[in-house]
Amino acid sequence: MAIKVIAQRRELKIGKNPGVKKFVMRPDLYIPIQEKKVFAEASTHSGISAGVIKAAWDAAGEVLRTWATEGHSIPLPGLGTMRFGVRSKAVEKLEDVKTSLITTRRIVFTPSVEVKDELKNTSIQITCLDEDGNVLKRVTSGDSGEIEDNENENENGSENGQNSQNEQNQGSENQGGSQNEPTGYALTISKMGSGSASVTKDGNAVTSGASLNEDDEVEISITPAEGTTPSATLNGSSIELTESDGVYTGNFAMPAQAASLVINTGSTSGDSSI
Repeated sequence: MAIKVIAQRRELKIGKNPGVKKFVMRPDLYIPIQEKKVFAEASTHSGISAGVIKAAWDAAGEVLRTWATEGHSIPLPGLGTMRFGVRSKAVEKLEDVKTSLITTRRIVFTPSVEVKDELKNTSIQITCLDEDGNVLKRVTSGDSGEIEDNENENENGSENGQNSQNEQNQGSENQGGSQNEPTGYALTISKMGSGSASVTKDGNAVTSGASLNEDDEVEISITPAEGTTPSATLNGSSIELTESDGVYTGNFAMPAQAASLVINTGSTSGDSSI
């Protein structure tokens, strides 16, 4: 098994170097698996009927939602743990503490050691394409397999990220204390429709609420719902998308302000966030 990545040569139309051609990476197509297929496969492995597995899973889901909203960190057997949290701004004065400092509510998933090891030991296959989608070469990863720690929080688990790095940011929006994420302006990402979409910067996934620097180049990849045409807007302005083999891609430079990215994958159902 391998993680598949596309590196396609594209001309950057915005950002610090417009007109320059670069190979931009994005995940290869990951088609959502239907829920019933998951239960059927689990039934095959366990010998338990798919209906019983679904009933147990639904019951576990209710317990997870209830306990998580009560402030617990919930174990997900074989996967890791899940909890709810917030992203917020830091302030110095007591009288400035208010709920408006909370920028986003978040779901925090911490993978287990076994899941991290699985990812670390899985190879990455990169297919290099030119502007027209022609294959130039294929590369198998030789990277270190280092896993990003998205939840590098301080010792007391505070979501405010009052570590030395964020103190230097002088109250900029907290990103869970991750030293790998830049600090600057919040990017809120919303996805509409039943298609799939990914947002990346320098080949790394960008999730809703991430803090980016001005002029950071952000890439969008959309696989729309069948028979539909996707669209994307940043603060209400349309982003130009280019289609290749059914995948629509586009890019933009992060403005010097908080921004809202809305991605419509070509259908009005299945609204969610990235």
